[in-house]
Amino acid sequence: QVQLVESGGGLVQAGGSLRLSCAASGSIFSINVMGWYRQAPGKQRELVARIGSGGRSNLADSVKGRFTISMDNAKNTVYLQMNSLKPDDTAVYYCNAELLLQGGVRFSDYWGQGTQVTVSS
Repeated sequence: QVQLVESGGGLVQAGGSLRLSCAASGSIFSINVMGWYRQAPGKQRELVARIGSGGRSNLADSVKGRFTISMDNAKNTVYLQMNSLKPDDTAVYYCNAELLLQGGVRFSDYWGQGTQVTVSS
């Protein structure tokens, strides 16, 4: 079994910062990509940022210059540093990972339970 455990969400004023963490645990053989998606009320889930195990990353245009994604391969953990937060960043943030399990033959998607980020104006 695999678990993605997220932490770091909360309430912050506009212009503030938060750091999200997501640790993957279980019978993991390899990680291809880890990332963050978000879903605001009434909107579709959207990609925020993702990073490959080799360090290559991509971010949504709406967060470039404000958010940074990083990964600690030894800890199977991905981080999202969010600076200069805006009310539009308010959403539930979900961790995602493409994992190959021990004994598995293909990478599959796994999701965390989500963490609420609320930015007040």
